[in-house]
Amino acid sequence: MENALVLFSKNELEALIQKADTLEGKLDKNGNKKKYSRDLDYDWTVKNDKPHFGLKEHTAVDTENGFILSTYMTPSSQNDSIHLPMVIISSMHTKDKTQIVYADKGYAGAPNRGFLALNNIKDGIMRKDSKTVKQTETEIERNKAISKFKYIVEQYFGISHLTDNGERARFPKMLTNTIDIMFRQFAFNLRKGTKILNVIPV
Repeated sequence: MENALVLFSKNELEALIQKADTLEGKLDKNGNKKKYSRDLDYDWTVKNDKPHFGLKEHTAVDTENGFILSTYMTPSSQNDSIHLPMVIISSMHTKDKTQIVYADKGYAGAPNRGFLALNNIKDGIMRKDSKTVKQTETEIERNKAISKFKYIVEQYFGISHLTDNGERARFPKMLTNTIDIMFRQFAFNLRKGTKILNVIPV
């Protein structure tokens, strides 16, 4: 969940951030000290050479029925991969053991593979090239097989963005946005559940 700003290049963004750390940059146009209290939970990242200011939403989805299991929000600059264990732990609502975790390349790395192995969970994380080693043909085919599950997650984000302006944070605080997301996901799960049970027309 990110508020996209596409008016600045990466170099321009870095210059703006440096200026903000100066005495002049800490004052508004009237010479008063700027107030940042509304955005303390947000920060910057650069993706595809475009700067973004906001939050990231890490979401676990049930691959069988598409229910949202958990959501974990972070400032946008934080690396995706370090948050996989928390997303998995938050998604465990019953005594039934998670059998396998599918995740895209953003969550690749030895720490997450080790976490899954330690907890006897099958590894469905896509592989990616390292600085020194390219993917093997087997890994490329494996990624293609895993990608078939991505549409289940993308369905939630697609519906959220199309019908609920879900790509933009509504509130200035991370906690408030997390609560907002939770209630929207409750509604998403309820509607999906009623369709599965044929309570309402598809």
